[in-house]
Amino acid sequence: MCVSLLALVCSLVLVLPGILHAEDGAAKEMETYVSPKRQLRAVWIATVVNIDWPSRTGLPKEQQQQEFIRILDESKAMGMNAVVVQVRPTADAFYPSRINPWSKYLTGVQGQDPGYDPLAFMIREAHKRNLEFHAWFNPYRVSMDTKIENLVPNHPARLHPDWVISYGGRLYYNPGIPEAKDHIIESIMEAVKNYDIDAVHFDDYFYPYPVSGQDFPDEAAYQKYGAAQFPQKADWRRHNVNTLIRELSEAIKQEKPYVKFGISPFGIWRNKSTDPTGSDTAGLQSYDAVYADTRTWIRQGWIDYVTPQIYWNFGYPPAAYEKLTDWWSREVRGRNTHLYIGQAAYKVGISNPPAWQNPEELPNQLKHNLLFAEIKGSIFFSFKDLRRNPLGIKDRLTQEIYKVPALVPAMPWLDDEPPKKPKLKAADWTSEGVEVIWRDHPLNDSAYFVVYRFDGHQVQNIEDATHMLATVRKTGLRQSFLDQTARPGQEYTYVVTAVDRLHNESAVSNSITLKSK
Repeated sequence: MCVSLLALVCSLVLVLPGILHAEDGAAKEMETYVSPKRQLRAVWIATVVNIDWPSRTGLPKEQQQQEFIRILDESKAMGMNAVVVQVRPTADAFYPSRINPWSKYLTGVQGQDPGYDPLAFMIREAHKRNLEFHAWFNPYRVSMDTKIENLVPNHPARLHPDWVISYGGRLYYNPGIPEAKDHIIESIMEAVKNYDIDAVHFDDYFYPYPVSGQDFPDEAAYQKYGAAQFPQKADWRRHNVNTLIRELSEAIKQEKPYVKFGISPFGIWRNKSTDPTGSDTAGLQSYDAVYADTRTWIRQGWIDYVTPQIYWNFGYPPAAYEKLTDWWSREVRGRNTHLYIGQAAYKVGISNPPAWQNPEELPNQLKHNLLFAEIKGSIFFSFKDLRRNPLGIKDRLTQEIYKVPALVPAMPWLDDEPPKKPKLKAADWTSEGVEVIWRDHPLNDSAYFVVYRFDGHQVQNIEDATHMLATVRKTGLRQSFLDQTARPGQEYTYVVTAVDRLHNESAVSNSITLKSK
Protein backbone atom coordinates (compact mmCIF):
# COMPACT_ATOMS: atom_id res chain seq x y z
CA MET A 1 0.00 0.00 0.00
CA CYS A 2 1.19 3.46 -0.87
CA VAL A 3 1.28 4.96 2.65
CA SER A 4 3.76 7.07 4.58
CA LEU A 5 3.86 4.48 7.35
CA LEU A 6 5.91 2.19 5.14
CA ALA A 7 8.27 5.07 4.26
CA LEU A 8 7.97 4.40 0.57
CA VAL A 9 8.33 6.74 -2.33
CA CYS A 10 4.82 8.03 -2.44
CA SER A 11 5.97 11.54 -1.59
CA LEU A 12 7.55 11.56 -5.03
CA VAL A 13 4.52 10.22 -6.84
CA LEU A 14 2.52 13.42 -7.13
CA VAL A 15 4.32 16.72 -6.97
CA LEU A 16 1.60 19.34 -7.14
CA PRO A 17 -0.46 20.51 -4.16
CA GLY A 18 -4.15 19.79 -4.34
CA ILE A 19 -6.95 21.83 -2.85
CA LEU A 20 -10.55 20.73 -3.19
CA HIS A 21 -13.07 23.18 -4.54
CA ALA A 22 -16.51 21.59 -4.41
CA GLU A 23 -17.50 23.12 -7.71
CA ASP A 24 -14.49 21.47 -9.40
CA GLY A 25 -15.43 17.90 -8.60
CA ALA A 26 -18.37 15.66 -8.00
CA ALA A 27 -18.64 16.26 -4.27
CA LYS A 28 -22.20 17.53 -4.42
CA GLU A 29 -23.58 15.29 -7.12
CA MET A 30 -25.60 13.15 -4.71
CA GLU A 31 -27.18 14.17 -1.43
CA THR A 32 -28.01 10.70 -0.09
CA TYR A 33 -26.52 7.24 -0.34
CA VAL A 34 -28.83 4.73 -2.01
CA SER A 35 -27.58 1.30 -1.01
CA PRO A 36 -27.33 -1.18 -3.90
CA LYS A 37 -28.20 -4.79 -3.25
CA ARG A 38 -24.83 -6.00 -4.54
CA GLN A 39 -21.64 -4.21 -3.61
CA LEU A 40 -18.26 -5.40 -2.38
CA ARG A 41 -17.46 -3.71 0.92
CA ALA A 42 -14.07 -4.75 2.19
CA VAL A 43 -11.22 -3.58 4.37
CA TRP A 44 -7.52 -4.29 4.10
CA ILE A 45 -6.00 -5.86 7.23
CA ALA A 46 -2.23 -5.38 6.93
CA THR A 47 0.21 -7.48 8.93
CA VAL A 48 3.54 -6.11 7.66
CA VAL A 49 5.21 -4.23 10.54
CA ASN A 50 1.99 -5.02 12.49
CA ILE A 51 0.01 -2.22 10.85
CA ASP A 52 -3.41 -3.70 11.65
CA TRP A 53 -2.87 -7.11 13.22
CA PRO A 54 -1.48 -8.44 15.47
CA SER A 55 -1.15 -5.16 17.37
CA ARG A 56 2.43 -6.17 18.24
CA THR A 57 4.60 -9.23 17.97
CA GLY A 58 4.88 -11.88 20.65
CA LEU A 59 1.31 -11.80 21.90
CA PRO A 60 -0.10 -15.09 23.23
CA LYS A 61 -2.21 -16.88 20.67
CA GLU A 62 -5.37 -16.24 22.70
CA GLN A 63 -4.77 -12.49 22.57
CA GLN A 64 -3.96 -12.60 18.85
CA GLN A 65 -7.21 -14.44 18.24
CA GLN A 66 -9.23 -12.07 20.41
CA GLU A 67 -7.80 -9.09 18.53
CA PHE A 68 -8.71 -10.61 15.19
CA ILE A 69 -12.23 -11.49 16.30
CA ARG A 70 -12.72 -7.87 17.37
CA ILE A 71 -11.52 -6.74 13.94
CA LEU A 72 -14.06 -9.02 12.26
CA ASP A 73 -16.89 -7.95 14.54
CA GLU A 74 -16.15 -4.28 13.98
CA SER A 75 -15.85 -4.81 10.22
CA LYS A 76 -19.19 -6.60 10.14
CA ALA A 77 -20.78 -3.82 12.21
CA MET A 78 -19.50 -1.29 9.66
CA GLY A 79 -21.36 -3.15 6.92
CA MET A 80 -18.40 -4.95 5.37
CA ASN A 81 -18.94 -8.24 3.55
CA ALA A 82 -15.28 -9.13 2.95
CA VAL A 83 -11.84 -8.80 4.52
CA VAL A 84 -8.51 -8.71 2.69
CA VAL A 85 -5.88 -10.11 5.04
CA GLN A 86 -2.13 -10.03 4.43
CA VAL A 87 -0.88 -13.60 4.84
CA ARG A 88 2.49 -13.24 3.06
CA PRO A 89 3.94 -9.83 3.94
CA THR A 90 7.64 -10.58 3.31
CA ALA A 91 8.26 -13.96 1.64
CA ASP A 92 6.96 -15.61 4.79
CA ALA A 93 3.69 -17.18 5.94
CA PHE A 94 0.86 -16.73 8.41
CA TYR A 95 0.26 -20.48 8.20
CA PRO A 96 2.37 -23.62 8.55
CA SER A 97 4.22 -23.84 5.24
CA ARG A 98 6.61 -26.40 3.88
CA ILE A 99 8.03 -23.70 1.57
CA ASN A 100 8.34 -20.46 3.56
CA PRO A 101 9.11 -19.65 7.22
CA TRP A 102 6.62 -18.43 9.80
CA SER A 103 6.28 -14.65 9.67
CA LYS A 104 8.16 -12.72 12.35
CA TYR A 105 5.15 -10.41 12.67
CA LEU A 106 3.43 -13.11 14.71
CA THR A 107 5.97 -14.02 17.39
CA GLY A 108 8.74 -11.49 16.76
CA VAL A 109 11.03 -14.28 15.54
CA GLN A 110 10.97 -15.46 11.95
CA GLY A 111 10.39 -19.19 11.71
CA GLN A 112 8.86 -19.53 15.18
CA ASP A 113 5.56 -21.41 15.41
CA PRO A 114 2.86 -19.24 17.05
CA GLY A 115 1.17 -22.33 18.47
CA TYR A 116 -1.81 -22.41 16.11
CA ASP A 117 -2.69 -22.01 12.43
CA PRO A 118 -3.61 -18.31 12.05
CA LEU A 119 -4.88 -18.64 8.48
CA ALA A 120 -7.23 -21.52 9.29
CA PHE A 121 -8.47 -19.61 12.34
CA MET A 122 -8.99 -16.36 10.41
CA ILE A 123 -10.89 -18.05 7.57
CA ARG A 124 -13.11 -19.95 9.97
CA GLU A 125 -14.00 -16.83 11.95
CA ALA A 126 -14.55 -14.71 8.84
CA HIS A 127 -16.86 -17.27 7.25
CA LYS A 128 -18.74 -17.67 10.51
CA ARG A 129 -19.69 -14.00 10.10
CA ASN A 130 -20.34 -14.51 6.40
CA LEU A 131 -17.38 -12.37 5.40
CA GLU A 132 -15.43 -13.34 2.30
CA PHE A 133 -11.76 -14.00 3.01
CA HIS A 134 -9.31 -12.64 0.45
CA ALA A 135 -5.78 -13.90 1.14
CA TRP A 136 -3.35 -11.06 0.41
CA PHE A 137 0.14 -12.00 -0.79
CA ASN A 138 3.13 -9.80 -1.52
CA PRO A 139 4.84 -11.69 -4.35
CA TYR A 140 8.36 -10.23 -4.52
CA ARG A 141 9.29 -8.54 -1.21
CA VAL A 142 11.71 -10.63 0.85
CA SER A 143 12.63 -8.33 3.72
CA MET A 144 12.00 -4.81 5.00
CA ASP A 145 15.80 -4.40 5.36
CA THR A 146 18.85 -5.56 3.37
CA LYS A 147 20.35 -7.99 5.88
CA ILE A 148 19.93 -11.39 4.27
CA GLU A 149 21.81 -12.94 7.21
CA ASN A 150 18.84 -12.02 9.43
CA LEU A 151 16.63 -14.47 7.55
CA VAL A 152 16.31 -17.98 8.95
CA PRO A 153 18.96 -20.34 7.56
CA ASN A 154 16.46 -22.37 5.52
CA HIS A 155 14.76 -19.31 4.02
CA PRO A 156 14.46 -19.73 0.23
CA ALA A 157 16.22 -16.38 -0.22
CA ARG A 158 19.25 -17.65 1.69
CA LEU A 159 19.21 -20.96 -0.12
CA HIS A 160 19.00 -19.12 -3.46
CA PRO A 161 20.82 -15.80 -3.00
CA ASP A 162 21.05 -15.49 -6.79
CA TRP A 163 17.27 -14.85 -6.78
CA VAL A 164 17.63 -11.83 -4.49
CA ILE A 165 18.25 -8.15 -5.20
CA SER A 166 18.89 -5.37 -2.69
CA TYR A 167 17.24 -2.10 -3.64
CA GLY A 168 16.00 0.96 -1.77
CA GLY A 169 16.68 -0.52 1.66
CA ARG A 170 14.74 -3.73 0.98
CA LEU A 171 15.41 -7.22 -0.36
CA TYR A 172 13.34 -8.50 -3.29
CA TYR A 173 13.07 -11.58 -5.40
CA ASN A 174 14.20 -10.69 -8.90
CA PRO A 175 11.08 -10.93 -11.11
CA GLY A 176 13.35 -11.79 -14.05
CA ILE A 177 14.56 -15.10 -12.57
CA PRO A 178 12.23 -17.90 -13.80
CA GLU A 179 12.97 -20.08 -10.77
CA ALA A 180 12.02 -17.25 -8.42
CA LYS A 181 8.74 -16.80 -10.30
CA ASP A 182 8.02 -20.52 -10.00
CA HIS A 183 8.75 -20.39 -6.28
CA ILE A 184 6.31 -17.52 -5.78
CA ILE A 185 3.55 -19.35 -7.64
CA GLU A 186 4.22 -22.54 -5.67
CA SER A 187 4.07 -20.57 -2.42
CA ILE A 188 0.70 -19.03 -3.22
CA MET A 189 -0.74 -22.25 -4.58
CA GLU A 190 0.16 -24.00 -1.32
CA ALA A 191 -2.37 -21.75 0.41
CA VAL A 192 -4.93 -22.10 -2.40
CA LYS A 193 -4.78 -25.89 -2.17
CA ASN A 194 -4.81 -26.18 1.62
CA TYR A 195 -7.21 -23.44 2.72
CA ASP A 196 -10.78 -22.40 2.00
CA ILE A 197 -9.92 -18.90 0.81
CA ASP A 198 -12.31 -16.97 -1.41
CA ALA A 199 -9.70 -15.02 -3.35
CA VAL A 200 -6.00 -14.47 -3.94
CA HIS A 201 -5.13 -10.78 -3.67
CA PHE A 202 -2.10 -8.68 -4.68
CA ASP A 203 -1.70 -5.01 -3.93
CA ASP A 204 0.44 -2.48 -5.86
CA TYR A 205 3.93 -3.91 -5.24
CA PHE A 206 5.50 -5.51 -8.31
CA TYR A 207 8.90 -4.18 -9.25
CA PRO A 208 9.75 -1.82 -6.37
CA TYR A 209 8.78 1.82 -6.60
CA PRO A 210 11.74 3.70 -8.13
CA VAL A 211 14.39 5.31 -5.96
CA SER A 212 15.63 8.57 -7.44
CA GLY A 213 18.88 8.09 -9.35
CA GLN A 214 18.97 4.32 -8.90
CA ASP A 215 17.92 1.69 -11.41
CA PHE A 216 16.80 -1.72 -10.23
CA PRO A 217 20.02 -3.80 -10.59
CA ASP A 218 18.81 -6.62 -12.81
CA GLU A 219 21.13 -6.20 -15.79
CA ALA A 220 22.70 -9.66 -15.47
CA ALA A 221 19.30 -11.37 -15.48
CA TYR A 222 18.20 -9.20 -18.40
CA GLN A 223 21.22 -10.22 -20.46
CA LYS A 224 20.68 -13.88 -19.60
CA TYR A 225 16.91 -14.12 -19.99
CA GLY A 226 15.56 -11.16 -21.88
CA ALA A 227 17.89 -9.08 -24.02
CA ALA A 228 17.60 -11.26 -27.12
CA GLN A 229 13.80 -11.10 -27.18
CA PHE A 230 13.21 -7.67 -25.62
CA PRO A 231 15.43 -4.82 -26.89
CA GLN A 232 13.88 -2.58 -24.23
CA LYS A 233 14.45 -3.71 -20.66
CA ALA A 234 11.13 -2.14 -19.59
CA ASP A 235 9.24 -4.46 -21.94
CA TRP A 236 11.07 -7.45 -20.48
CA ARG A 237 10.20 -6.37 -16.95
CA ARG A 238 6.52 -6.07 -17.85
CA HIS A 239 6.74 -9.48 -19.51
CA ASN A 240 8.11 -10.95 -16.27
CA VAL A 241 5.23 -9.61 -14.21
CA ASN A 242 2.70 -10.58 -16.88
CA THR A 243 4.04 -14.12 -16.91
CA LEU A 244 3.62 -14.40 -13.14
CA ILE A 245 0.06 -13.06 -13.31
CA ARG A 246 -0.95 -15.32 -16.21
CA GLU A 247 0.58 -18.51 -14.82
CA LEU A 248 -0.77 -17.91 -11.34
CA SER A 249 -4.24 -17.17 -12.71
CA GLU A 250 -4.19 -20.41 -14.69
CA ALA A 251 -2.96 -22.40 -11.69
CA ILE A 252 -5.66 -20.99 -9.39
CA LYS A 253 -8.46 -21.76 -11.81
CA GLN A 254 -7.16 -25.24 -12.54
CA GLU A 255 -7.02 -26.06 -8.83
CA LYS A 256 -10.19 -24.28 -7.63
CA PRO A 257 -12.20 -22.52 -10.36
CA TYR A 258 -14.25 -20.64 -7.78
CA VAL A 259 -11.28 -18.89 -6.15
CA LYS A 260 -11.05 -15.32 -7.42
CA PHE A 261 -7.86 -13.51 -8.34
CA GLY A 262 -7.79 -9.77 -7.69
CA ILE A 263 -5.14 -7.06 -7.89
CA SER A 264 -5.04 -3.55 -6.43
CA PRO A 265 -2.65 -1.48 -8.57
CA PHE A 266 -1.48 2.07 -8.07
CA GLY A 267 -4.27 4.41 -9.19
CA ILE A 268 -2.65 5.66 -12.40
CA TRP A 269 -1.93 3.28 -15.26
CA ARG A 270 -0.49 5.90 -17.62
CA ASN A 271 -1.01 9.61 -18.12
CA LYS A 272 -2.51 10.71 -21.42
CA SER A 273 0.51 12.97 -21.93
CA THR A 274 2.48 9.72 -22.37
CA ASP A 275 -0.26 7.58 -23.89
CA PRO A 276 -3.38 9.14 -25.47
CA THR A 277 -5.45 6.27 -24.03
CA GLY A 278 -4.28 7.02 -20.49
CA SER A 279 -5.98 9.11 -17.82
CA ASP A 280 -6.06 12.90 -17.59
CA THR A 281 -3.50 12.87 -14.79
CA ALA A 282 0.10 13.90 -14.14
CA GLY A 283 1.49 11.40 -11.64
CA LEU A 284 3.65 8.32 -11.42
CA GLN A 285 2.67 5.72 -14.03
CA SER A 286 2.47 2.18 -12.75
CA TYR A 287 2.95 0.78 -16.27
CA ASP A 288 6.36 2.47 -16.49
CA ALA A 289 7.47 2.73 -12.85
CA VAL A 290 6.61 -0.68 -11.38
CA TYR A 291 5.89 -2.47 -14.69
CA ALA A 292 2.27 -3.30 -13.90
CA ASP A 293 0.55 -3.91 -17.24
CA THR A 294 -2.93 -3.76 -15.74
CA ARG A 295 -4.66 -3.27 -19.07
CA THR A 296 -3.34 -6.57 -20.37
CA TRP A 297 -4.43 -8.40 -17.20
CA ILE A 298 -7.96 -7.10 -17.65
CA ARG A 299 -8.21 -7.68 -21.39
CA GLN A 300 -6.76 -11.18 -21.18
CA GLY A 301 -9.15 -12.11 -18.36
CA TRP A 302 -6.31 -13.07 -16.03
CA ILE A 303 -7.84 -11.26 -13.04
CA ASP A 304 -11.39 -11.35 -11.74
CA TYR A 305 -11.27 -7.94 -10.12
CA VAL A 306 -9.13 -4.83 -10.16
CA THR A 307 -9.04 -2.33 -7.28
CA PRO A 308 -7.07 0.77 -8.30
CA GLN A 309 -5.84 2.74 -5.31
CA ILE A 310 -7.47 6.09 -6.07
CA TYR A 311 -6.12 7.76 -2.98
CA TRP A 312 -6.74 11.37 -4.01
CA ASN A 313 -9.51 13.87 -3.47
CA PHE A 314 -12.00 15.44 -5.85
CA GLY A 315 -10.37 18.14 -7.94
CA TYR A 316 -6.79 17.19 -7.00
CA PRO A 317 -4.82 18.69 -9.92
CA PRO A 318 -2.39 15.84 -10.68
CA ALA A 319 -4.91 13.03 -10.14
CA ALA A 320 -8.52 14.00 -9.52
CA TYR A 321 -10.71 11.30 -8.01
CA GLU A 322 -13.52 11.93 -10.48
CA LYS A 323 -11.22 11.67 -13.50
CA LEU A 324 -9.72 8.38 -12.39
CA THR A 325 -13.01 6.71 -11.50
CA ASP A 326 -14.27 7.63 -14.96
CA TRP A 327 -11.11 6.29 -16.64
CA TRP A 328 -11.10 2.98 -14.78
CA SER A 329 -14.82 2.50 -15.41
CA ARG A 330 -14.20 2.73 -19.13
CA GLU A 331 -11.20 0.44 -18.84
CA VAL A 332 -13.25 -2.49 -17.50
CA ARG A 333 -16.42 -1.85 -19.50
CA GLY A 334 -17.54 -5.02 -21.26
CA ARG A 335 -14.78 -7.09 -19.63
CA ASN A 336 -14.98 -10.04 -17.26
CA THR A 337 -13.27 -8.09 -14.51
CA HIS A 338 -15.02 -6.35 -11.65
CA LEU A 339 -13.94 -2.85 -10.67
CA TYR A 340 -13.71 -1.96 -7.00
CA ILE A 341 -12.13 1.28 -5.78
CA GLY A 342 -9.31 1.42 -3.25
CA GLN A 343 -10.40 4.14 -0.80
CA ALA A 344 -7.95 6.22 1.26
CA ALA A 345 -9.37 5.85 4.75
CA TYR A 346 -5.89 6.66 6.08
CA LYS A 347 -6.14 10.19 4.66
CA VAL A 348 -9.40 11.17 6.34
CA GLY A 349 -8.69 14.12 8.63
CA ILE A 350 -5.17 14.90 7.41
CA SER A 351 -4.28 18.56 6.88
CA ASN A 352 -2.52 18.39 3.51
CA PRO A 353 -4.26 18.50 1.15
CA PRO A 354 -6.98 20.23 3.16
CA ALA A 355 -9.77 18.50 1.22
CA TRP A 356 -9.33 15.54 3.58
CA GLN A 357 -10.39 17.70 6.52
CA ASN A 358 -13.84 17.83 4.95
CA PRO A 359 -15.92 15.09 6.65
CA GLU A 360 -17.86 14.67 3.38
CA GLU A 361 -14.84 13.90 1.16
CA LEU A 362 -14.82 10.12 1.54
CA PRO A 363 -18.63 9.77 1.89
CA ASN A 364 -19.01 11.78 -1.30
CA GLN A 365 -16.51 9.53 -3.06
CA LEU A 366 -18.64 6.52 -2.12
CA LYS A 367 -21.75 8.31 -3.39
CA HIS A 368 -19.94 9.27 -6.60
CA ASN A 369 -19.03 5.61 -7.21
CA LEU A 370 -22.74 4.81 -7.52
CA LEU A 371 -22.90 6.87 -10.71
CA PHE A 372 -20.94 4.15 -12.53
CA ALA A 373 -22.43 0.74 -13.24
CA GLU A 374 -18.89 -0.62 -13.56
CA ILE A 375 -17.88 0.32 -10.01
CA LYS A 376 -19.07 -2.59 -7.92
CA GLY A 377 -17.67 -1.73 -4.52
CA SER A 378 -14.77 -0.46 -2.42
CA ILE A 379 -11.86 -1.67 -0.33
CA PHE A 380 -10.61 0.63 2.44
CA PHE A 381 -6.99 1.07 3.54
CA SER A 382 -6.83 0.19 6.25
CA PHE A 383 -8.80 -1.23 9.15
CA LYS A 384 -7.02 0.75 11.89
CA ASP A 385 -7.83 4.00 10.10
CA LEU A 386 -11.53 3.22 10.10
CA ARG A 387 -11.38 2.00 13.68
CA ARG A 388 -10.03 5.34 14.95
CA ASN A 389 -13.07 7.00 13.36
CA PRO A 390 -11.54 10.24 12.01
CA LEU A 391 -14.21 12.86 11.27
CA GLY A 392 -16.77 10.21 12.24
CA ILE A 393 -16.21 8.05 9.13
CA LYS A 394 -16.73 4.76 10.99
CA ASP A 395 -20.00 6.09 12.38
CA ARG A 396 -21.08 7.21 8.91
CA LEU A 397 -20.47 3.74 7.49
CA THR A 398 -22.24 2.00 10.37
CA GLN A 399 -25.24 4.28 10.73
CA GLU A 400 -25.77 5.56 7.20
CA ILE A 401 -23.72 4.54 4.19
CA TYR A 402 -23.47 0.79 4.87
CA LYS A 403 -26.41 0.51 7.26
CA VAL A 404 -28.29 -1.71 4.79
CA PRO A 405 -26.48 -5.01 4.08
CA ALA A 406 -25.24 -5.89 0.61
CA LEU A 407 -24.34 -9.09 -1.20
CA VAL A 408 -20.96 -9.52 -2.84
CA PRO A 409 -21.39 -9.09 -6.62
CA ALA A 410 -21.60 -12.33 -8.57
CA MET A 411 -19.09 -13.22 -11.30
CA PRO A 412 -21.08 -15.03 -13.98
CA TRP A 413 -17.96 -15.89 -16.00
CA LEU A 414 -16.90 -18.10 -13.08
CA ASP A 415 -20.33 -19.55 -12.29
CA ASP A 416 -23.87 -18.45 -13.13
CA GLU A 417 -25.97 -21.36 -11.87
CA PRO A 418 -28.00 -20.44 -8.76
CA PRO A 419 -28.89 -22.90 -6.01
CA LYS A 420 -32.38 -24.30 -5.63
CA LYS A 421 -34.69 -22.35 -3.37
CA PRO A 422 -34.95 -23.31 0.31
CA LYS A 423 -38.20 -24.03 2.13
CA LEU A 424 -39.40 -21.68 4.85
CA LYS A 425 -40.75 -23.79 7.73
CA ALA A 426 -41.81 -21.28 10.39
CA ALA A 427 -41.77 -17.70 11.59
CA ASP A 428 -42.91 -17.27 15.19
CA TRP A 429 -42.83 -14.63 17.87
CA THR A 430 -40.55 -15.36 20.82
CA SER A 431 -39.68 -13.30 23.88
CA GLU A 432 -36.64 -11.95 22.02
CA GLY A 433 -38.11 -11.37 18.57
CA VAL A 434 -39.24 -13.39 15.55
CA GLU A 435 -37.55 -16.73 15.00
CA VAL A 436 -37.39 -17.62 11.30
CA ILE A 437 -36.71 -21.29 10.50
CA TRP A 438 -36.01 -22.80 7.07
CA ARG A 439 -34.60 -25.91 5.44
CA ASP A 440 -32.18 -25.84 2.52
CA HIS A 441 -32.67 -28.00 -0.55
CA PRO A 442 -30.66 -31.21 -0.01
CA LEU A 443 -28.95 -30.90 -3.42
CA ASN A 444 -27.73 -27.35 -2.85
CA ASP A 445 -24.13 -26.25 -2.57
CA SER A 446 -25.25 -23.16 -0.70
CA ALA A 447 -22.73 -21.07 1.23
CA TYR A 448 -25.20 -18.81 3.00
CA PHE A 449 -28.78 -17.57 3.08
CA VAL A 450 -30.47 -14.18 2.83
CA VAL A 451 -33.42 -13.41 5.08
CA TYR A 452 -35.88 -10.82 3.73
CA ARG A 453 -38.67 -9.10 5.60
CA PHE A 454 -41.53 -7.06 4.15
CA ASP A 455 -44.08 -4.92 5.93
CA GLY A 456 -47.59 -6.24 5.41
CA HIS A 457 -48.73 -9.46 3.81
CA GLN A 458 -47.14 -9.30 0.35
CA VAL A 459 -43.70 -10.23 -0.95
CA GLN A 460 -42.18 -7.17 -2.59
CA ASN A 461 -39.11 -6.54 -4.73
CA ILE A 462 -36.15 -8.45 -3.29
CA GLU A 463 -33.79 -6.33 -5.40
CA ASP A 464 -34.56 -3.50 -2.99
CA ALA A 465 -31.75 -3.91 -0.46
CA THR A 466 -33.76 -2.30 2.32
CA HIS A 467 -35.77 -5.53 2.61
CA MET A 468 -32.67 -7.58 3.49
CA LEU A 469 -32.47 -8.36 7.18
CA ALA A 470 -29.28 -10.40 7.24
CA THR A 471 -27.06 -12.95 5.58
CA VAL A 472 -26.61 -16.18 7.52
CA ARG A 473 -23.74 -18.60 6.94
CA LYS A 474 -24.83 -22.15 6.23
CA THR A 475 -24.17 -24.63 9.01
CA GLY A 476 -26.58 -27.39 8.01
CA LEU A 477 -29.77 -28.17 6.12
CA ARG A 478 -31.91 -26.72 8.91
CA GLN A 479 -31.19 -23.11 9.83
CA SER A 480 -32.72 -20.33 11.85
CA PHE A 481 -32.43 -16.58 12.36
CA LEU A 482 -33.72 -14.38 15.17
CA ASP A 483 -35.19 -11.08 13.98
CA GLN A 484 -34.71 -8.86 17.01
CA THR A 485 -35.82 -5.72 15.17
CA ALA A 486 -39.41 -6.89 14.66
CA ARG A 487 -41.90 -4.63 16.41
CA PRO A 488 -44.94 -6.06 18.20
CA GLY A 489 -48.15 -4.90 16.57
CA GLN A 490 -46.65 -4.96 13.06
CA GLU A 491 -47.55 -7.47 10.33
CA TYR A 492 -44.55 -8.95 8.52
CA THR A 493 -43.90 -11.31 5.61
CA TYR A 494 -40.67 -13.33 5.48
CA VAL A 495 -38.89 -15.16 2.66
CA VAL A 496 -35.43 -16.73 2.42
CA THR A 497 -33.04 -17.36 -0.48
CA ALA A 498 -29.98 -19.61 -0.78
CA VAL A 499 -26.71 -18.23 -2.17
CA ASP A 500 -23.63 -20.15 -3.34
CA ARG A 501 -20.02 -19.16 -2.65
CA LEU A 502 -19.85 -17.14 -5.86
CA HIS A 503 -23.01 -15.29 -4.80
CA ASN A 504 -25.54 -16.68 -7.24
CA GLU A 505 -28.91 -16.36 -5.51
CA SER A 506 -31.80 -18.79 -5.65
CA ALA A 507 -35.42 -17.94 -6.25
CA VAL A 508 -37.30 -16.93 -3.11
CA SER A 509 -38.71 -19.54 -0.79
CA ASN A 510 -42.35 -19.79 0.07
CA SER A 511 -43.47 -16.89 2.23
CA ILE A 512 -44.86 -16.77 5.75
CA THR A 513 -46.85 -13.81 6.97
CA LEU A 514 -46.74 -13.17 10.67
CA LYS A 515 -49.75 -11.47 12.15
CA SER A 516 -49.51 -8.78 14.79
CA LYS A 517 -48.54 -10.03 18.23
